[in-house]
Order: sequence, then structure tokens, then C-alpha cells
Amino acid sequence: MIVLPAVDIKNGRAVRLKQGRANAETVFSPDPVAAAKAWEDQGARYLHVVDLDGAFDGAPKSRDIVKGICRTLSIPVELGGGIRDMATAQAYLDCGVARLIIGTMAIENLPLFRRLCEAFPGRIGVSLDAEKGMVKTKGWVADCGLKVDEVLPGILDAGASFVVYTDIERDGMQSGVNVEALKHLCEICTVPVLAAGGVATLDDVKRLYPLSVDGGLEGAISGRALYEKTLDLKEANAWIASQQA
Repeated sequence: MIVLPAVDIKNGRAVRLKQGRANAETVFSPDPVAAAKAWEDQGARYLHVVDLDGAFDGAPKSRDIVKGICRTLSIPVELGGGIRDMATAQAYLDCGVARLIIGTMAIENLPLFRRLCEAFPGRIGVSLDAEKGMVKTKGWVADCGLKVDEVLPGILDAGASFVVYTDIERDGMQSGVNVEALKHLCEICTVPVLAAGGVATLDDVKRLYPLSVDGGLEGAISGRALYEKTLDLKEANAWIASQQA
């Protein structure tokens, strides 16, 4: 199990939103590249990056920043936000991104998503962002009318290599993780799962850890909690290492 710091980019700055609301942002750094490097220096093994402008507008907005992050860091970077066609996916992979996280395309255009998975095997995952169990798209502002369990079989069949599950109601709220929902997802999912939304303290990491042993949890993504220091990355990494020793 790994802890992935999140660098969310909006208007060229590293921010965090509350429950995905564009008007509820906190700016944590005017320089996302510097923020990303700081997490690597503190022991991050993988970085989670989101182009929030791309997610809301449906087109890439932060490619130069993402390229700068990939060139500066030696750890792998995963990216989501506004990747809704093959050309955008190819461009980001060419920038040095290790793997892509697809949301809207995977839900609304499964044939295109399948083509993407076939073109870049092992490098394409899906973000399942749910509110009260219902999946949302287009930067969490559109309801697709389907539950996670209804969406999952199609995306797995299409070739998704991992799944990021976000509990929208907990995202940026530091209210703790939805362990039951994650446990259920790990039980029915045949690819690795990453948890996001509400990973706020070391206790949350400890609650998730059994899912990495008994289930398919690969890691936990955390943003606001790391920036506000309710979760310490070095401490979390040390605790995980102690369990795996």
C-alpha cells in the first residue's frame, strides 16, 4: 500500500476543493511543480495530479505544468482531468505521465475508452467518483444515473488497469474514509483500487491497510490532509513499512 500526495491544478496553482466544488477552493501553492517536488522530497513514491480546469472544461488546460512536473520528478506521475479523446491522452503520455485516469469518457463513451485501453495497455485507469453511491462525471457536476456496481463491469471489460474511487461527500472534508464502500469495491473489482476522499489522518491509513492485505487496495490518495498536516507523509510511510517488515 502506498500514499499518493495529490496536486490539483486550477488556474496554474496547486489547490484543493471541498466536495469538488469549483467555488470552494483553497490555494496551497502558487507553483504546482514546486509542490510536487516537495512531496517527492518527503518520500512520496507516486504522485497523483489532477487538471481541475480540464475536468470542468473538458479540454486540457495544464499540459505545460504537467510536463514540468514529470521532468522535475523521478517518481511516476498519474494524471486525471479533461482527458476525453485519444490525442489528449497521447500528448500527456508523451509528456512523461506514467498512467492516465479517465472519468467522463469511460462512462459516456465506452467504445472510445476501450480503444484507449487497447492503445496503451496497463496505463489507463478509471476514476469512479460517487455521491451517495451514484457516479458523477464532467468534474463531478453531471449525474450519469448509474451506480458504481453498474458501471464497473463495462470498464473492466474494456480494459481498465486500475480504479480510483472517490467518495465526493468526503473529498476535501477530512471526515474519514468510507471503508465499507471501498471494501465492497475491492471485493467485486478485478484490478487494483485506489482510495480517495476523506483520507485525513494516520488512523484512516490504518483503517484502509487491511484492504491492501486481504483485498485489492493499491493505495490511498490524500491532498488537503497532507497540506494541512493532519496526515504526515513520512509517518504514514513509516507505519506502512513497519507492517510490511
